[in-house]
Amino acid sequence: MSARRHAARIGICGQLLAASVSILALSCTYAQAQDADAFARMLAAAHRTAGNVARDGFRHPAEVLGFFGIREDATVVEILPGSGGYYMEILAPYLRDRGLYIAANRDGAAPPQYLADHRKLLVRLRAEPALYDKVVVTQFNAGLHEIAPPGSADFVLTFRNLHNWIARKEIDGALRAFHKALKSGGVLGVVDHRGRTDLPQEAQMKTGYVREDTAIALIEQAGFKLLGASEANANPKDTKDYPEGVWTLPPTYRLKDQDRAKYQAIGESDRFTLKFQKK
Repeated sequence: MSARRHAARIGICGQLLAASVSILALSCTYAQAQDADAFARMLAAAHRTAGNVARDGFRHPAEVLGFFGIREDATVVEILPGSGGYYMEILAPYLRDRGLYIAANRDGAAPPQYLADHRKLLVRLRAEPALYDKVVVTQFNAGLHEIAPPGSADFVLTFRNLHNWIARKEIDGALRAFHKALKSGGVLGVVDHRGRTDLPQEAQMKTGYVREDTAIALIEQAGFKLLGASEANANPKDTKDYPEGVWTLPPTYRLKDQDRAKYQAIGESDRFTLKFQKK
């Protein structure tokens, strides 16, 4: 083959490769746009409870789920959705036809108030079969149970739970359960109250806040790789120095009516949103 023909062939191959990359990028963009539209429809759906809708401005669910890369044909495990089911209201109907939503909730060893809430969750699922008839409920308690068949989940999601597991020294077991449930390359999505960088984690244990660097280190030590971080749930108004910790803020308002307007103006906590991949 002449040098000229060889160069021409390389040029054609390069053009084909560039075209393939462009088509792939357009396909991914189109799929992401479809998902964004689907999430938007779910947020506007009539079945969502008023209390959950009121939280949307602080929790930005469409942005968060889009950042994690949730697909309608995925198997998604949510850890401790509870009867409130903020994300369950969005994810279970979204995944119902082509995917699978797994609610990894309480086991029999949970304190009475949590067991009562677990029973409320089960009643809710039975009461709304058009939305929740395909939901699978499993047990979660640190590393004691399989939250899904090993290597079956595309995503494991946890919202505002990490601080509890760290405080109770259950974090290692929880992360083992997540790692076991995920497929190779599966995604762990984590949202929690972002702690102060001028204080060690130990000093913030009772406040409900977690240093972002501490969270990343713990999760990476458990066999995950950080893929990215989103500021969708950032709140610069959160000073993280309240008398009752993060529970001073909405929606808990642990101080009840004391300075309620002040804390209402701050809003819900500043939160990190982290995306990890199982190694």
